[in-house]
Amino acid sequence: MKPSVVTIESTGHFCSDCAVRGSAVCASLDAAELRQFEHLGRRVHFASGETVFSEEDITTSFYNVLEGVMRLYKLLPDGRRQIVGFALPGDFLGMNLSGRHNFSADAIGAVTVCQFAKGPFGRFIEDRPQLLRRINELAIRELSQARDHMVLLGRRSADEKVASFLLGWRERLFMLNAPSDTVSLPMSRQDIADYLGLTIETVSRTFTKLERHGAIEIIQGGVSLLDQARVEALAAA
Repeated sequence: MKPSVVTIESTGHFCSDCAVRGSAVCASLDAAELRQFEHLGRRVHFASGETVFSEEDITTSFYNVLEGVMRLYKLLPDGRRQIVGFALPGDFLGMNLSGRHNFSADAIGAVTVCQFAKGPFGRFIEDRPQLLRRINELAIRELSQARDHMVLLGRRSADEKVASFLLGWRERLFMLNAPSDTVSLPMSRQDIADYLGLTIETVSRTFTKLERHGAIEIIQGGVSLLDQARVEALAAA
């Protein structure tokens, strides 16, 4: 894992050109509140592989993903890695009850986040119930994704797991206004394996099998869904 060597921009004046404002934690703020809010954050850029925060570190900041994809993972006692999710633009990370991060996060490719210091952010939301509701909405979405992941790790075949992952990831990309039959996969096959509880060899064989059966076409940086009905049937099995 690479040490965090990050580029930090000065505070404020970012909200006006934020591409994910409509889906981010700040979506509920009016114009006057937004002008106050933007002075709480700073844009931070991470290069590929750099750590954004580590499991069990004391939480000092919250993060809104602006650009790029982050892998979220836990290290098991035997040293294995379990990826618990992938963060996309608009996702809000870092809030927890324990006061410590309960997973680690690092960058897949270049990542930009809006970073908020915990204390000032907490004071800002105290008398803004609409912002608290928005945070609750994001927390509920995160809980729903965690439950879906638990089901995915259950008694399902490799084919079913990979098909469900492809459709779920495509749906998340669609919500970012990127509708397409091409599913971009910035994460590695090992990342997918660690997310689905499979070996990298099984994931690679499954992708090849789906391609051989005409369900997908493996392309540079992702896959193209050639037979969506077949993939959906596998995912629903």
